[in-house]
Formats: sequence, C-alpha cells, structure tokens
Amino acid sequence: MQPIATIDFLSRPDAARSAVGGRRLYIETYGCQMNVNDSEIVAALLMERGYGLVDRPEEADVVLINTCSIRERAEERVRHRLQYFRSLKRNGRPGMIIGILGCMAERLKRRLLEEEQLVDVVAGPDAYRDLPRLIEEASETGQAAVNVLLSREETYADIAPVRLGSNGVTAFVSIMRGCDNFCSFCVVPFTRGRERSRPVESILAEVEQLLQAGYREVTLLGQNVNSYRYGEVTFAELLYRVSLLDENLRVRFSTSHPKDMSNELIAVIAERPNVCKYIHLPVQSGSTRVLERMRRTYTREQYLELIERIRSRIPDVGLSTDVIAGFCGETEEDHQQTLSLLEHVRFDMAYMFMYSEREGTYAAKYLRDDVPPEVKRRRLEEIIALQNRISQENHRAKIGSVQTVLVEQTSKRSEQEWMGRADNGMVVVFPKGDYRPGQYVDVLIEEATSATLRGRPLGLRERLGAPPLRQVGEPALLT
Repeated sequence: MQPIATIDFLSRPDAARSAVGGRRLYIETYGCQMNVNDSEIVAALLMERGYGLVDRPEEADVVLINTCSIRERAEERVRHRLQYFRSLKRNGRPGMIIGILGCMAERLKRRLLEEEQLVDVVAGPDAYRDLPRLIEEASETGQAAVNVLLSREETYADIAPVRLGSNGVTAFVSIMRGCDNFCSFCVVPFTRGRERSRPVESILAEVEQLLQAGYREVTLLGQNVNSYRYGEVTFAELLYRVSLLDENLRVRFSTSHPKDMSNELIAVIAERPNVCKYIHLPVQSGSTRVLERMRRTYTREQYLELIERIRSRIPDVGLSTDVIAGFCGETEEDHQQTLSLLEHVRFDMAYMFMYSEREGTYAAKYLRDDVPPEVKRRRLEEIIALQNRISQENHRAKIGSVQTVLVEQTSKRSEQEWMGRADNGMVVVFPKGDYRPGQYVDVLIEEATSATLRGRPLGLRERLGAPPLRQVGEPALLT
C-alpha cells in the first residue's frame, strides 16, 4: 500500500514558502478518503501555529503519519514507514518528532510507544486540536505525548482544511464522523467513536468556499453518510441542498450502508442532474448466513431488492462494492453465493480483501477465525478474477457511448492525455487538445479495459443538465 496523500507544492506554493524559518512538517496518509480529509484538517491546524509543509520526510522537523487499522497489511506498511522515520531520527536528526495519527494510533498506542518505541506523539482522530501541545510536550520532555480520547461532539466543523496534493478540481468534504453500526469485523466504531453529524450550514459554507476557489466536484464523506442527520435534515435533504449551490458542481458521496439507503435518497440521485449517478454500496458477502455473523442487518435478498430499486429509478447507475473473503465460519457454499451475487449484480468495480482479525471487534472476541489462509487466498483470487471479467465487460459495453468527463489532471501514462471521471465513476482518458482541468468534456468512448475508458473528445459541455452534444450512435461522428 502506497501513501494516498502527501504534499504537492504545485497546488500549495504558499505552504512551501511558509516552511522558511519555521518548523517544517511532513504528513503521509494511508487508508480511506476520511483519512485524507483528516490530514487536511491537521495541516490547517498546524499551519495556523506557524508550521510550514515540506514534501520529503528527510527535510522535516515533525513527521506525522495518518493511519488505517482496517486491514492487517496496511498496519504492516505503516510500521515499516515508522521504522524508516526512526532511522532518520537516529542518523542525524535527533530533534525530529515522529507522530502517529488516526485509527491505528488509537488501537495500537501501547505497542507503538512501549514495546516498539517507534513514535513520540500519538493522537487519535478526535485529538487533532491538541497536536501543537503534544508536539511541544514531546520536544521539551523527551517523553512520549498521547491523546486518544474519543469525543461525542468533535466534527472539526470550524476548520478550513488545507487541500494536500489537491488537483484544484475535486475535493473531499467531511459531513460526519464515527459509526454506530458495530459490524462484527470492523474496528472503526472503537477507533473513531460514535456517529455525530456536522452542522448543515458549515458544510454548505465549505462547499461555497470550494466553488469560489474554482473546484468543480465535491465528495461528501462519512463512515456511513446515509445516517447523517442534523436536526430535521437527513442525508437526502443535505445532498439536495448541496446540489443546488451550483448546477455545474458535481456532487459525489461515500460511503453508504445498505440498511440506510432510502427511497428519498435514491430519488435525489435520480432527479438532480449534478448528483453523480454512482453509488458505493458495500455488500461484504453474498451469503445471508455470513451477513448475519458479520452483523450487517440485511439479508442477501434484501440487498438484491435494494439494487433493483436503485436501478429501476437510475438505470445507468454506476455501482461499486466491498467484499471480504474467508470471514469466520464461511463455507464453500457461502463463497459460491458471494460469486453468484457478483455475477447477478455486475458491479463496475469492487474493493476485495481477505478477512483479517481486528483486536477488540465482536468477531475477535466471540467468533473463530477458522478459514485457513490458503483457502482465504484461493477464494479471494476467484472473487478478483470474476470481478475483473465483469468490470471489463461493463467497460466494453460503454464503447460507442458519449460520457461527460470532468477533466482532473494529466494521465499517469501519457503527458499528451487528460484523465477524468464520468458521471458513473468510470475513469476516462482522452487527448488533451485545447481542454484544461475543471472543464466538462463530452467524450466518445472508443476503447476499454477493466479499469479505464479511452476516447475522443467531442467538445465542451457547458451545462450538466443539458442534453449531450450528440445522440449515441449518430453515424457522422463515429466515422
């Protein structure tokens, strides 16, 4: 796992300049989009105290690593990075402060501090306001400083995040924190605390600021955005209000729990032209028996009925999901039911993992991790192979269609091509021409892989609610 966010001075030249004469800060982020947003909050809090951002740990006085505790492999990668940072400190930078933030900080504080002695500062997800004090305490005393207390109120609603590594086009906006679902495999409720929703006006104000700064897409974030509620405002109402701020602002959201996907929310997605027709809807398993052991609160049949409801209102919706292979007690029949659900739903994309036990969860306490590693691995490989085939078939079905693409940045594979995403979440690349980031371009899709669409630009889309520049299949533009 590579870090998903570091410092990018092309988008933050002011941060680079502020490092001169002040304490230099480096932040590295692993895990989910919520962690990216948390790192942006941390950067804002510390820059207010005079810290400057640098893009290499070797240049930093303070190194912070924002972590994920969802998968065992992610924790291993973070440990390796901490060991590297510790070696920097021992070899020429004795005053460097190394801190660990986020979910892994809360869960493994004793091991990281006492047994492995890899860090000087530990701050949980609700303790970021305390970071300046923690850093000073560690610097002055030489002793580790810790705050992993969880809060029932903290949402950081008043903090304007520093957009780390931003492309200036898309941004994350956190609308709530924590989770009340307590799925048996998941550590998030214990590391991020209970659900609390951010005030509506603060969310709308942040989106307005992003619009004024030239951003063209926001993703509303939460562990379970569907359960957002502030006073009488539900998530469906919030999504509707955000979409009204600017008809040319694309709005996405992540992540949804199937139990909270209301008909009202489906209607907002269907009816608002600038709300993306894309839903990430984790299923985790295709077996009702396993779903019950996971404490997911829905059955296979209920999940499939929800998919039918969504597609009846949004026929062209893009769907992605999460799948866990080899959960406690999973039989071969359970595994086959997962494969059959994937075949039936035909997701465009999936995040697929082997089950790894997380200390403190219901599964770790009361269920037995009894599926052998080699069986887990084989089942995961079968899931991946099936999903790759389905993804490729879904992408190939888009050949000949016109997709409206928001230009985000230069393609990683070619300096001559732009990369962006279609409304349905699919990645699209096309020749640059005279287009630029932040523009909506209608692209005729001519090639497809399991991960990417490739096409030819037809022209700018001036308004998201307008009809496409041509109808699909119009022969003059296909030749």
